[in-house]
Amino acid sequence: MAEGGVQLVSLDDIRLAAGRIRALVHRTPLIEVAAPAEGSSSGDPIRLMLKCECFQPGGAFKIRGACNMIAQLLPEARAAGVITYSSGNHGRAVALVAESFGAPAVIVMPETTPRVKVEGVRRHGAEVVFAGVTSTDRRICAEELARRRGLTIVPPFDHPWIIAGQGTTGLEILEQHSQVRTIYVPVGGGGQIAGVSAAVKRMRASVRVIGVEPVRAARMSASKAAGHPVTLESTASIADGLLTLRPGDLTFAHVQAFVDDIVTVDDEEIAAGVKWLFHEARIVAEPSGAAAVAAARRALEPDTVAVVSGGNVDPDAFASYIRL
Repeated sequence: MAEGGVQLVSLDDIRLAAGRIRALVHRTPLIEVAAPAEGSSSGDPIRLMLKCECFQPGGAFKIRGACNMIAQLLPEARAAGVITYSSGNHGRAVALVAESFGAPAVIVMPETTPRVKVEGVRRHGAEVVFAGVTSTDRRICAEELARRRGLTIVPPFDHPWIIAGQGTTGLEILEQHSQVRTIYVPVGGGGQIAGVSAAVKRMRASVRVIGVEPVRAARMSASKAAGHPVTLESTASIADGLLTLRPGDLTFAHVQAFVDDIVTVDDEEIAAGVKWLFHEARIVAEPSGAAAVAAARRALEPDTVAVVSGGNVDPDAFASYIRL
């Protein structure tokens, strides 16, 4: 299937990815939480289904796409090494997968990366290179290093193998909750929502897929309004994993084809989502991972799944979010 001349990831691509990544990637649980709804006049509890990607090896959904791509590289490409540019979770996923395949890995990270994410990457033996504070800074550095050292770039989101890997989350949600009506997915560069929406809409078109991004990092909302990918001048949020300045061309095409809506949440709502997840579900989520929960708590819709996309959070920051 093509959208505006761009070839979209197929359901077969996603199903093949599910088989390819099975040995390394967890089938994460879908758990139901019922808890009081803040601001609800009815007194009825929120009943949310949580797709706990924070329980993955490496602490985030990113391992799905990284594993699907690295597993498909030729042996000589893996032996030469891989490189990526990442604010944290994708970098850790690439480091972890590369370690499992015996491949050298270089991770280009922003100078502002939380220490917990840098340490997570280094724990898997990867080399860390710091470059600026934007995704553009990181990409340019990674491309130059790849050229000089003969490394294969594993992009953070805008590649069909990455999107197909992330789409396996959507397959699992439909298998685990047959009555699901709405799925909320955090949006950064768009790889996860591209894959999840492609899987879900091709299997059950009636299920609504809603993207969630920080109000001060609403690049996908701006892109949808413009009808093409838009580059923001700057982004800001406590959700450090959702601060990409521009969606990918391929991820944007999937959003245009499959996603029902994109909504925004502010930092106060995101922090409240982190707190709610800890106190009501005993789940440790990073702000980026709690963004979908923040939007789902506001909507109060039945048969709703929120993807908790990651749990790599600085301990001191986490303590401030969950304080009663």
